[in-house]
Amino acid sequence: MTYKKRLIFLLSLIGVLLLTYMLSLLFSSDFTGTRTSSYVWLDSRAAARVTRIVINAEEQDFELVKKTNQWFVLHNGLEFPARQVRVEDFLSILTTRSLWPVRSSGDSSHERFGLTDSASRVTIYGEYSVLLDLLLGNDDIFRNETYFRKYGHSEVRSGDNSIKVYLSGQVTNWYNLRLIPESEGNNFDISNVQRLTVNNGTETQSFNRRNRSWEISGITVNNPSMNNIENYIRSIINLEGDNFVDSVSRDDPVFDNSRITIELGNGRVITIRFSEADETGRVMAHVSGRDYVYTVPAWSASRIFRDASNFETN
Repeated sequence: MTYKKRLIFLLSLIGVLLLTYMLSLLFSSDFTGTRTSSYVWLDSRAAARVTRIVINAEEQDFELVKKTNQWFVLHNGLEFPARQVRVEDFLSILTTRSLWPVRSSGDSSHERFGLTDSASRVTIYGEYSVLLDLLLGNDDIFRNETYFRKYGHSEVRSGDNSIKVYLSGQVTNWYNLRLIPESEGNNFDISNVQRLTVNNGTETQSFNRRNRSWEISGITVNNPSMNNIENYIRSIINLEGDNFVDSVSRDDPVFDNSRITIELGNGRVITIRFSEADETGRVMAHVSGRDYVYTVPAWSASRIFRDASNFETN
């Protein structure tokens, strides 16, 4: 056999072997290659009926429950308000139709993909039934995608691994720790604040709206800066804690130390009471009309009470 014929024979053999390999992947019951199609885990219409989300992950186990159109976190028998936007973003990953390639259709691949029954699990409930029961497994070798399968099903798909962010970290990431939550709407926009009274335990400062300006009483401010005053009031409106405290009652005398009172144009009055700072600089806070006690981190607590120089024009 000439060299040319041998070369043609070898190339033909390689082609046959390659074709056989590709066909074996295509028709294998254990691996379906990257059979790709537009897919969605949870129909958006079903998402509107979601009432409970149970998350079981390596680092955290908790539930999200919906009551009167507001989400709450249920953890260790306690219930705290949840960040609504975070819950909505989490659900949007599952309700967004995109490419979720099929990676396997055989049970024997589940361990390899980290999708045994002990994998991280998200179970989404409607009022009367389970809407989605999803297992989350390993990331791919590039850590761009995660493997998924429905509980009780064999098929494995891969897709957006950003969902892993929601299952890692502390459960406090799900808490809405704003002392005046976003759900209050525009009622707490600075334009609706008529008076802010600050009592730090030793003196009282008052900021009173006069048309488009602010008048200050209780302290002497030379050449006051309206911009500095408004930034301060915004910081109080947007004040955020770093956790909830369940060991201290809102009626505890520790909150007799200092307070800030916000008076709105609609007649509503909100009072925030603070404890003394602990050895780390944190303070505890309670907002009138709410059941929760917050801890405020040291860096934020240090900005709650300010002296006159902070309101002067630089």
